[in-house]
Amino acid sequence: MKKILIVEDDLSIQALLYDFIKEAGYDAVTAGDGVEALAKYAAQDFDLVLLDIMLPKIDGYGVLEVIRQKSNVPVIMLTALEEEMYQIKGLDLQADDYITKPFSLPVLIRKIAAVLRRSSPSDTVPQTISYKDLTLDLDGYKAYVKGEAIDLTPREFEILREFLSHAGRILTRQNLLHSLWKYEFFGDERVIDTHIKNLRKKLGCADYIETIRGVGYRIDKENKK
Repeated sequence: MKKILIVEDDLSIQALLYDFIKEAGYDAVTAGDGVEALAKYAAQDFDLVLLDIMLPKIDGYGVLEVIRQKSNVPVIMLTALEEEMYQIKGLDLQADDYITKPFSLPVLIRKIAAVLRRSSPSDTVPQTISYKDLTLDLDGYKAYVKGEAIDLTPREFEILREFLSHAGRILTRQNLLHSLWKYEFFGDERVIDTHIKNLRKKLGCADYIETIRGVGYRIDKENKK
């Protein structure tokens, strides 16, 4: 089992990340500041570090610098700082990826999986899901219709991935909210309808999403469209 070090000083976010990462099938260890993070990193072997930038005692950049003196372990930076200069600084210090708060937890899990795959020499086969003219690149978070890229938001990509992963199965709005929003969602479940409406426009001729009136949606594996 892959082990991830979660470095986050906000205890509510730390607990959320810990629960979600454990649920995704990884082992997890938490740290609340830069000093604790480096102590735990020195004491154990980790496959990936999820590292907040704004930390007490030693910030995320300082933690990353120390880690890079000793190891090439994959590091994903977390931050509320959106300015390009902060992202560039993290990447210059050899961070493997960068995600800005607030972020989608399912997207974060996919990023973790992609970074772990890239760091494992034996895991070099591209991860894709295909259905008729539609292909999803799970590593690159890209979608293609007849080989042509289409521009999807991360949430649209996740909804489409959920449909393709369960072709032939009816997914209710509650199914989708539980799978994709988890603890993040507070609001009207009809938000799903809006995402699917936008998704259908972008898919065009490859719109294989079927509405099951009063129940939900599905991509029907027997559909001859």
